[in-house]
Amino acid sequence: MAASCYHCGAPVEATAPWSITLDGQRHPLCCPGCEAVAQAIVGGGLDSYYRFRTALPERPSPTPADEARYQVFDDPGLQDRFVRQDGDTKVATLAVDGITCAACAWLIEHRLNALDGLESCAVNLSQHRLQVRWDPERLSLSRLLAEMAAIGYPSQPYEPDQAQQRLKQQSRQMIRRLIVAAVGMMQVLMFSIPHYVDGGDLSSEFERLFAWLSLALTTPVVLYSAKPFFVGALRDLRTRVLGMDVPVALAISGAFVASTWSVVSDSGDRYFDSVSMFTFFLLFGRYLESRARTHYGRSGNALASALPSAAVRLDEQGDERVIPASRLVPGDRVRVSPGAQIPADGNLTSGLAQIDESLLTGESLPCLRRQGDTVHAGTLCMDSPIEVMVTRIGDDTRAAGILDLTDRAFSHRPRIARLAEQVAHRFVLNLLVITAMVALVWSLIDPSRSLWITLSVLVVTCPCALALATPTALTVAHGRLRRAGVLVTRADALETLACLDRVVFDKTGTLTRGRMQLAEHRPLSDDEGSATNGEMDAAAKRRHLALAAALETGSEHPIARAFADWRDASCQASELRNHPGQGVEGVIDAQRWRLGQPHFACLGQPVPELPGAGLWLLLACEGKPQAWFKLDDQPRDDAAETLAALAQRGLAIEILSGDRAVNVGQLARTLGVDQWRGEATPEDKLGHLKARQAQGEKVAMVGDGINDVPVLAGADLAIAMAGASDLTRTRADLVLLGEPLTGIVEAIEVARQTRRIIRQNLSWSVLYNVVALPAAALGFVPPWLAAIGMSLSSLLVIANALRLRRGRTRRTATPSPVTASPGP
Repeated sequence: MAASCYHCGAPVEATAPWSITLDGQRHPLCCPGCEAVAQAIVGGGLDSYYRFRTALPERPSPTPADEARYQVFDDPGLQDRFVRQDGDTKVATLAVDGITCAACAWLIEHRLNALDGLESCAVNLSQHRLQVRWDPERLSLSRLLAEMAAIGYPSQPYEPDQAQQRLKQQSRQMIRRLIVAAVGMMQVLMFSIPHYVDGGDLSSEFERLFAWLSLALTTPVVLYSAKPFFVGALRDLRTRVLGMDVPVALAISGAFVASTWSVVSDSGDRYFDSVSMFTFFLLFGRYLESRARTHYGRSGNALASALPSAAVRLDEQGDERVIPASRLVPGDRVRVSPGAQIPADGNLTSGLAQIDESLLTGESLPCLRRQGDTVHAGTLCMDSPIEVMVTRIGDDTRAAGILDLTDRAFSHRPRIARLAEQVAHRFVLNLLVITAMVALVWSLIDPSRSLWITLSVLVVTCPCALALATPTALTVAHGRLRRAGVLVTRADALETLACLDRVVFDKTGTLTRGRMQLAEHRPLSDDEGSATNGEMDAAAKRRHLALAAALETGSEHPIARAFADWRDASCQASELRNHPGQGVEGVIDAQRWRLGQPHFACLGQPVPELPGAGLWLLLACEGKPQAWFKLDDQPRDDAAETLAALAQRGLAIEILSGDRAVNVGQLARTLGVDQWRGEATPEDKLGHLKARQAQGEKVAMVGDGINDVPVLAGADLAIAMAGASDLTRTRADLVLLGEPLTGIVEAIEVARQTRRIIRQNLSWSVLYNVVALPAAALGFVPPWLAAIGMSLSSLLVIANALRLRRGRTRRTATPSPVTASPGP
């Protein structure tokens, strides 16, 4: 008889290696997931859960429930899987059911923000996720889940696989509703055509038969296909927030009830064709909009689900053991088979490997990685088995960092999106008032036409297009940029990007490759500061290089990587300190050493003459020069092309670097840049940027190092390179995920196109309502035509937004170098 899983009760195969030990007894488990949960429960000191339980856990009910129903999610052991501690607050991401539009996001945030203890909440409309931050001393997670269920949005902790499954189920259900509405509409129209064509000359028997058949066919359309509109309207009325579903539900229910009464009493007009047509077109528009949001937000969900749940860990003898990926720790060795995903960030310890990094960088071609290179969690091993030494796991991986930045981008909607939502909410209230006035006036003028004219006003002016105009365009733009290797991390980034006047670039690691190589080493005499004669002593060379490597330990600047291969365990530095734009210093063997700019290293003592052109760093002990190091760094292949493309689009280009002026000027001449400045400290950079902004310019800063953080924070728009430090990426508004600089040109092109499309959508929505409302109120628009007009208006907005997906950045030829002069 097969054993059952001690955690969930599922059958356990005889060869299954997973288990949990409790009270000295081993209990079998069916999978790594159950093992991870069981370990979390026992590790959290909650092993009494297994000792005193009387039955296996039940699957939670999907129906709304009170707070007690959700108290299981307050268990610390379970919360370790999906809740992150941030100071005195907790942060979690929830998967939310029932979201249809921006009004839903507003309602959720409005309701939760009223709870005592909630620090913040933000809905990711594209991916149906909610990020909440709360004070656990005043508010529990079960209360949050209960509140979400109470307002009609059942939620649960976000797990990528389950979230994707729920989205697929919702999509299938929407398709079924759409099919029912389409079949009902076609059949009802078929029964209505004889009435319109014959002008009412049908025999009374056929007229009544067609009326009853129309009622029978329209009933499932109203009760099943139109159900989301009624559910949404009831939720809006219960929470006293008028959304788009209110006029839609009023129009459908009013027309259906009036038509049903007409059939039963055999008097009056019938609007079954208008009801079914309105429902179908509205559902079709929402379906297209939902597909667009899901498709272009899919990269975020794909990234969240990229980390595999299991990993093959190698022990000291090289034996393999499959364990939950969550149990990996830095220092573990893992083996990844061809076609499998890497479970954690780490260093490649085997030979060459082809790694598919498209999920992180947008680059479709595999990248060649060598022994010692860094590989990232979620990327795909292509050709041969590899071994990786784990350095970062879980939330510390690059994939998790990108996902966190993506969620931050959706945590606050752009100004133009917030404005559009406010207009849409107010429009609904005004629409209901106008509709009531139209109904009253026509009841006095011609009571027989009052009902269908009122319905036409409700239908034709439904603000769906207005509400879809901005979020659809932004979602498609984010998706396109994500595929191009550009991650938008702040809500207003696209809006700022579209109106830039100047782009300022750092030099090292930004316009250059950032892969510094040691080109030359010149020792100096202690007393003269001049070059020694004869061949350099090999031991002295190794000593100088080891000292420089020790000083650069822990630095993330590209210069530090040039000395990485010369690190010596016997040479350790203490009291390390980084001076941005100047160099590094530390204490070695009770002496203070400095490496960097000559005047910085010499501590006010005479500075030796530079050996020649290029990037030279001076190593000094207590201010006495010891050795020169020359480093080489080549411009990026696409640097000149990118700068030319930006200039072609009317942007001023400038290089602002802490490197020597001669080196900056040489690079500027190579790239054809007229405005540049070298030997600038972080304070100089920030002051220069503020001066540009004082002249009325919108300035973007592109950088990669910690020394760029102050100027990035002061810029109107901050862009971080792919290899930027963690601190730099968290301060950036845009992050380039791949090496190409052309992503900046793509981002500006998309931002400008997005601005144009949003303006077109809003203009069309306003113009349509200005024309359609008076026409419907005057009785020129029958209900069936109102349904078509409203639906076509929404579809036009969606189709216009989808044009963003087809654009491509125009390439420009690399210009010939021009003479550069120092900038102000």
